[in-house]
Amino acid sequence: MSLGQDQEAPRRPDGAPDATGAAVSVEYCGEWYRVAWGDVFEVGREADLTIDENPFLHRRFLRLSSDAGLWWLENIGARISATVCDVGGGVQSWLPPGARLPLVFPVSTVTFLAGPTSYEFDVYLETSPYREVRTAVEAVGATTVGEARWTTSQLQLIVALAEPLLRRTGSGLSEIPSSAAAARRLGWTLTRFNRKLDNVCDKLDRHGVKGLRGGPAGHATSRRIRLVEYAVTSRLVTAAHLGLLDLEVDE
Repeated sequence: MSLGQDQEAPRRPDGAPDATGAAVSVEYCGEWYRVAWGDVFEVGREADLTIDENPFLHRRFLRLSSDAGLWWLENIGARISATVCDVGGGVQSWLPPGARLPLVFPVSTVTFLAGPTSYEFDVYLETSPYREVRTAVEAVGATTVGEARWTTSQLQLIVALAEPLLRRTGSGLSEIPSSAAAARRLGWTLTRFNRKLDNVCDKLDRHGVKGLRGGPAGHATSRRIRLVEYAVTSRLVTAAHLGLLDLEVDE
């Protein structure tokens, strides 16, 4: 993250960004709500933004308000948690009941699950002190991360596991497919998939990425979760790589 020169906001004496006076906009299913500085906007079953009549959803679940030069999202519910991430999915935060966090990105996506139904809305800041600076991504061919180089088939494996997160902003790590499901997605045998998964995890382990081999984290499920967590947050793979899933590679 870097400070957007064209979006620079005032700063308080302690150095924190100050968006005092700037409004925000909330978009849900094509409907827009503008919230002025100093106002309070609530989301829930019976709130300023009425999400649904879902009985699993709190009447008042999330609260958007301004304080100390920032806009904040607060979980005022008792049972449900929300996930907040930047629109690219590179930064993701969990918001449990009773917690609040500042919104600093130009666009933040909020997702949550109430009973069997998932919901999503976006919050747009009129004045954002930060913008993302990203380098171009090559969708096909070998990719370099640090000193590691990746073959197309290795990237295919990572993308197959990370596909739910790459296709839908705000998806959780619980949606990561099993090894068998990811192997079917690629048209591989499970043996081939597991062999390549071992190779990918060994390579990342040699480059200092923890939690991919040895100890309790060596368990199959934990290893897949850690691999996807690292690959998505470090942008080793992005949505630009999804085309690799339909690419046939001869080795």
